[in-house]
Amino acid sequence: MTLPGRVALFLVVLLLGLGAAGGAAAADDGPALNAPEDTLARSLDCHGDLAARQPVLLIPGTTLTPAEFDRNYARAFTATGRPFCSVTLPQNALGDLQVAAEYVVSAIRTMSDRAGGREIDLLGHSQGGMLGRWALKFFPDIRGKVDDYVALAPSTRGTVDAPLVCAVPAVGCAPAIWQQAPRSRFLAALNAGGETVPGVDYTVAYTIYDEIVVPNLAVPRGIPVDATPPANSPVRGPDDQVSNVSLQSLCGVTRVVDHFGIGTSDAVAYALAVDALDHPGPAQVSRIDRGVCLRPFQPGVNPLTFPTDFAGLVATAGTALATGPFAPREPELRPYARGEVPAS
Repeated sequence: MTLPGRVALFLVVLLLGLGAAGGAAAADDGPALNAPEDTLARSLDCHGDLAARQPVLLIPGTTLTPAEFDRNYARAFTATGRPFCSVTLPQNALGDLQVAAEYVVSAIRTMSDRAGGREIDLLGHSQGGMLGRWALKFFPDIRGKVDDYVALAPSTRGTVDAPLVCAVPAVGCAPAIWQQAPRSRFLAALNAGGETVPGVDYTVAYTIYDEIVVPNLAVPRGIPVDATPPANSPVRGPDDQVSNVSLQSLCGVTRVVDHFGIGTSDAVAYALAVDALDHPGPAQVSRIDRGVCLRPFQPGVNPLTFPTDFAGLVATAGTALATGPFAPREPELRPYARGEVPAS
């Protein structure tokens, strides 16, 4: 082979090697983010010194914005010196959840960097308690950046409410609602092959009076969460990694808390969340003072303004739901997730 030919061959091999290395790095991190970098950056709002203490990422639920945490967790964390950030999801968290997950991935990466590489915690309500699991599953680089994942009434297996909302073909419904129907391809991909990832501890708090994530009946201790009576919020996983707790298993059936209340005002849910954040592993029921069952509100909630605050939250959800976005069917799965869905 001539010298020019050898040089050309060397360059080809070198470029192929670099390409393979680049592809491997991308695969280690997960799929590329399609959302604009400046948009992702603006979606994150942080408070406190993230490097001083393990920070928490607050993830809102469907139809909501980070404002749902303003009069509860944000106040409580500020008062106790716990740094935190919140992420604003597109279209009040009603758009394609695969897009919303990119915002969570970006937030986790940014927070970990600002915290000097230390792990962070996630705390999500409803969709926000489910969405981070998609990020952890398909973006492997963030797994080492997350310590605890606290989910309040998460839509782990969706809700039977979703097909009812989407039942009018001429109208359709929001992409995120299609994706939270119990038989959606999104949830099939999310839950296939295991619902947890190594190194992350999961705490799930839910209520049998949930009117949004339905059904969510209490599961007696010692019975698998996929047995009857059914509960759609619990996450399946090892006992030393996952803690699923209904509020009523702690306080009895007289603890009447709805879907919005468990994520924004309930003292028992807050106690479980803080127990998980403050200790290694998931929350432990044995550490919870039963006196919390007598408290109507969590720290940070103002009892005098609670009625109007709660009404405003519900109004925000209703307006967002009524004004769209609307889609005639569930969004297609991204190529990276299609292999997770068994053939029908």
